[in-house]
Amino acid sequence: MRRLLLTAAAATAAALTLTACGTTEPAADDAKKTAERITLTDASGAKVQLDGPAKKVVGTEWNVVESLISLGVDPVGVADVKGYKTWDTAVPLKNEPKDIGTRGEPSMDTIAALSPDLIVATSDLPPAAVKQLRKVAPVLEVRPADAADPIGQMTKNLDLIAQATGTTQQAEKLKKDFEAKLAEGRKALADAGLAGTKYAFADGYVVSNQVSIRPYTSGSLIGAVNEKIGLKNAWTVKGDESYGLAATDVEGLTKLGDVQFAYIGSNGDKNSTPFTGALAKNSVWTSLPFVKKGNVHRLPDGIWMFGGPESMEAYIDATVDALTK
Repeated sequence: MRRLLLTAAAATAAALTLTACGTTEPAADDAKKTAERITLTDASGAKVQLDGPAKKVVGTEWNVVESLISLGVDPVGVADVKGYKTWDTAVPLKNEPKDIGTRGEPSMDTIAALSPDLIVATSDLPPAAVKQLRKVAPVLEVRPADAADPIGQMTKNLDLIAQATGTTQQAEKLKKDFEAKLAEGRKALADAGLAGTKYAFADGYVVSNQVSIRPYTSGSLIGAVNEKIGLKNAWTVKGDESYGLAATDVEGLTKLGDVQFAYIGSNGDKNSTPFTGALAKNSVWTSLPFVKKGNVHRLPDGIWMFGGPESMEAYIDATVDALTK
């Protein structure tokens, strides 16, 4: 409070002096700067104060990086740039940001060297890492996902980042476009007689010759989008409280019955496509009803399953295309 009073006193004195000289332009600039100051409360409850809309922004997770790009802000630093370029081509990088390290362990020195206005991080980072980042620059921490309201959390994060970067008009456009795409997808499936179709989306990985499969339940972002476009989630397993993801193996797929099954992999990561790789000759996999009927759909690479509105729009188009062709 004392600092604020001193600042106000200094500004008043300066304004009086300048008035005597016949100009008040610097005082007007001070007022403009004050008006541009932004105060936000992030997901951790911390107050984030900015002198104005952030321009030099670092993103420690791909979903926030995608939001920045969609909002028209090219991040100066991105965690695992190669990974982002592999898994999120639906919303590609438009610049060549500095690679700040891994998503789970970003380099503090690399970030500090960029002198960012803002670091956008997620609560997936350990609190100790976020604490260190706050010593470098203001940190806007967001919750990356919420199984209780996946779409709501996605748009909440978008809005928060937009406020920090002065791009709220673009955020409104993105949300309207997303709602229009949901309606378009829902109509396309209904017109094709596919409303209420039992649908299971998953991804899979091969680790130490063992196949792990992740069901995307109704609590996942993709699961919520599926239901918004009129599909019925066939998974009955329970997902985690944030991402709505579960875990199963090939035997667990036998509980799905006769469904439409879809997944996303990456040609840049051969371990991410077990359905056409390690499982191709597996007797359990080949005996599944949806495999026998050819109702297995590999959606295009590069649609980030945990992304923002633009990734989800690409996902809707891909899903409608796969089910109606």
